[in-house]
Amino acid sequence: MPVKFVAVCFLFVCFISFCAMGQPADPREKICGKWRSIDKDVDIQVYMQANEFKAKIIWYSDTEGKPMDYWTDRNNPNPALRSRKILGMEVLRDLKYHPTTNTWEDGMVYDSKHSREWNASAYIDKNGQLRVRGYWHFKFIGRTMTFVRI
Repeated sequence: MPVKFVAVCFLFVCFISFCAMGQPADPREKICGKWRSIDKDVDIQVYMQANEFKAKIIWYSDTEGKPMDYWTDRNNPNPALRSRKILGMEVLRDLKYHPTTNTWEDGMVYDSKHSREWNASAYIDKNGQLRVRGYWHFKFIGRTMTFVRI
């Protein structure tokens, strides 16, 4: 076999491997990973657990000069949850992948700043940005946060 043919085959295999790196085999897992808000004030980790997608806070900037692990969910309406740490808090839960629309739906998002929980949906736009929408019963009554993969 000529050396040139072997080299081309090797480069082709490397190219295919490089293209596949970081790409989940399952399209519903495309949402998984670390994301930073476009405001650069919070980072989240999205992961799958028991066929549902969740997210937790892994970094945030609004610390008022105190360590991140100092802050708790002190305004939570449930007194039993007021001592839980903001860092590591699950803020998105129960999202389920809908293959026909390539979206994640039927979830709940917790707004730790205002201590409120909202319905949630998410999708990845054509630019690769994660868009998470928190809404109250109807999607047109809500707010969307945009994240970039980190």
